Amino acid sequence: MKLLVFHIGADRYGLRLRDVVRVLPLLELKQLPLAPDSVAGLMDLHGASVPVIDLCRAAGLPSGADHFDTRIIVANYVTPEGAHHQLGLRAERVLGVQEVRDEQLIDSGVLAAPFLGQVASGAHGMLQLVELSQLLPAGLRALLFQRDGTPT
Repeated sequence: MKLLVFHIGADRYGLRLRDVVRVLPLLELKQLPLAPDSVAGLMDLHGASVPVIDLCRAAGLPSGADHFDTRIIVANYVTPEGAHHQLGLRAERVLGVQEVRDEQLIDSGVLAAPFLGQVASGAHGMLQLVELSQLLPAGLRALLFQRDGTPT
């Protein structure tokens, strides 16, 4: 499978390319007062408001510094109920696309963060999958997406 590879802190992670709609340069976000810490803000994408999650903060780390290659990954997020939403992910140091064979992936054995999936080892060290479907807990989904599919 093809993965978009990026950093969360010092570690490398990958998101399945099939879930990626586009990758944008870092842009100014509208701040959301009283939003959970992992919510970086809202971005305007062709007239639509798209919530952006800071992957560092979602992983329990401080928000990373802005780098030349910090990007917002626009992903197709599907809720457990089957609703489709665009979701922005602030990712540090986006590295590009990498091919990982299914047989390279093994379970991490760690259940602390449900959105962190299997791992693969390679020439550049370990790479861990981000399971997009597990990224937003039910309470956060309810805050970010209204019933009609638009962000709150």
